[in-house]
Amino acid sequence: MKERIVVKVGSNVLTREDGKLDVTRVSALVDQLAWLRHEGYEVILVSSGAVACGRSELAVDHTLDSVEQRQLFSAIGQVKLVGLYYDLFREFHIHIGQVLTMKENFMPGEQYDNQQACMNVMLENGVLPIVNENDTVCVTELMFTDNDELSGLIAQMMKADVLILLSNIDGVYTGDPRLPKSELIAEVSPGSDLSQYIQTEKSTHGRGGMLSKYHTASTISASGIRVIIANGRRDHILQDLMTKPEMVPHTEFTTK
Repeated sequence: MKERIVVKVGSNVLTREDGKLDVTRVSALVDQLAWLRHEGYEVILVSSGAVACGRSELAVDHTLDSVEQRQLFSAIGQVKLVGLYYDLFREFHIHIGQVLTMKENFMPGEQYDNQQACMNVMLENGVLPIVNENDTVCVTELMFTDNDELSGLIAQMMKADVLILLSNIDGVYTGDPRLPKSELIAEVSPGSDLSQYIQTEKSTHGRGGMLSKYHTASTISASGIRVIIANGRRDHILQDLMTKPEMVPHTEFTTK
């Protein structure tokens, strides 16, 4: 049976310092996801980046509040982002499908069953699902905390074997990753409390941060799904995690 992997890639991985989409890095990510598919893995991608795409497309000459900005830029940017993924995956003859979802879709009931069935039929037919929050209508209390939370819910819904959270740092450290004395925590066993080590800063271009990743990883690993936090800016990170994990820095939340 194929191993099923959910890969979540955050805005800090996909954007440049100026906040615009890093097309070169998106292309490198697609190369790696295509490699996973070639190796026989089933892959689901949870991708940030729509707002960054939209912001770079449209110059607004008047003031928008935060909700208006999110709705406008995500509506424009989602088209551009998925179009880019379509073009890049087509080079590998991989079909993609877009799944825009909302928090209420993860409550037990018809919407949950419909989304799960949709994604299952996509995977059964060789289509790679690309999931994002429907930012055009999900605002304030309707929003996920961030795409870390969303990816965890997707991993549980789809009974994934592994959830990989790609960040712009190597994993969970015993202190500020920028300080030489801080050490990377390579393995976290069930029930471990690392809250004393977790930095609470939000990511630069997204809504998440290591605190969010830690909460997601702890919750999802407790449900029996292996979780890996790794640096999505490292070349070939996904191949290395699958073929020589001992050679690449990362934090793994084990299930036993």
